[in-house]
Amino acid sequence: MTRPLVIAHRGASAHAPENTLAAFQMALDGGSEGVEFDVRLARDRVPVVIHDETLRRTARRPERIADFTSKQLSKTDVGSWFNRKFPRKDRPEYADQTVPPLKQVLKLLKDFSGLIYIELKASENDYRPLSAAVCNEIRDSPLLPQMIVKSFKLGVIPEVRHRLPQVQTAALFAPEIMHYLRRREHIISLAREFGAHQLSVHYSLITPRLCKLAAEAKMPLTVWTVADPKWLARCRRLGIKALITNDPARLLATRNL
Repeated sequence: MTRPLVIAHRGASAHAPENTLAAFQMALDGGSEGVEFDVRLARDRVPVVIHDETLRRTARRPERIADFTSKQLSKTDVGSWFNRKFPRKDRPEYADQTVPPLKQVLKLLKDFSGLIYIELKASENDYRPLSAAVCNEIRDSPLLPQMIVKSFKLGVIPEVRHRLPQVQTAALFAPEIMHYLRRREHIISLAREFGAHQLSVHYSLITPRLCKLAAEAKMPLTVWTVADPKWLARCRRLGIKALITNDPARLLATRNL
């Protein structure tokens, strides 16, 4: 079995404010074999890189991302919270980190040779415009062959495939999916129904049978979000393509021993 690729979850988010240029640069400098990040639409319909629907957690403000233009968000501090929460990892420059547009993140990654997982944080109301905006942003990028567009909102997948047939897509599943499915292997059927090329699955859902069925379906499998280095051996044994972690440097150091 080949060893799993180590993907930086929202950048090197264990050591820098998540989904910021600082976190992505740290992931690149640390040798990460891929980066993962979240995308939402700003008020001006520009895709921006941030996880939450509001600024409450990362900017200590109550407003929604959709209430601000991309230019306003590019001036909004989403790094100081990290310094306050993790004083031992405090860096003064983190206070300068803001919400970057997708275009700026791709510019930072222009020389990157690893995988790029783009998660669309979509709702029933905006998954079509978000899919369209992201496709418009990435369609001419030389990084397109390295990209995997994924979402919990599975309706994103046919939207993206219609606009960009050449891009890889992944169906994203959290533990809550088992409230609706009787058996884990139905995850594969659901993903295939929406046309996904790959699977991105929470670690608690991983079983040898699921991995076997994914391999038979020729659907590469990525597991998220793991911290324990023991997952390196487990992924290798089960044939899991990649693992997503907040601390890629730690897992890379362990894997390369």
